[in-house]
Amino acid sequence: MDLAGLLETLRDTLIVSCQAYPGEPMRDPDVMSRVARAAVIGGAAAVRVQGLADIRATVAAVDVPVVGLWKDGPDGVFITPTLEHARAVADAGAQIVAVDGTRRPRPDGLTLAQTVAGLRDTHDVLVMADCGSLEDAVAAQEAGADLLGTTLAGYTGERPRTDGPDLDLIALIAVTCEVPVIAEGRIHTPAAAAQARRAGAFAVCVGTAITHPSTITGWFVDAIAADG
Repeated sequence: MDLAGLLETLRDTLIVSCQAYPGEPMRDPDVMSRVARAAVIGGAAAVRVQGLADIRATVAAVDVPVVGLWKDGPDGVFITPTLEHARAVADAGAQIVAVDGTRRPRPDGLTLAQTVAGLRDTHDVLVMADCGSLEDAVAAQEAGADLLGTTLAGYTGERPRTDGPDLDLIALIAVTCEVPVIAEGRIHTPAAAAQARRAGAFAVCVGTAITHPSTITGWFVDAIAADG
């Protein structure tokens, strides 16, 4: 499938992020690939996976596009932060490479545009820019990104952290940019996913509410405690 066709397969669909944090019981590539398979059975049109081993295991386990990323570092620019990271994610088999799409300095000193161009020099993949603001999204579009995610909205200091998805940002990007916007971040219910789509999202990415049992369990525990 060519890249334009790959992009079109994501229109009006759900992407499921399958990730576990270091030290957690599910932090295992085989487990994450099985979680991804379960998400695909449920109707996910693509999955988003962190870490090279997880990407390789998931690519072998599912027949939908894999959005790959490599988190490296404690804070700041840590989502696929360098060109080297991006190429490694593509080498692991991801058809879509998610990178930090903010305007912050990158660890290797390259601009986002240089990172996108450098990745395209060696790999035939789509690039998803994880953004934190409208200004990030505009700059990422100019840098050549194929998809604009709201992944970092509320985490870079440019926008307040909303309780649910940042619907205003989704709408702003949708009307300002020509590149499709992927709604991601704090989408905790099916109703919120539908709201994000109505706000202008090309596709919706949900992680914690589907694939992170520790957090989901905590929501129920807190609700029961608060009611008691």
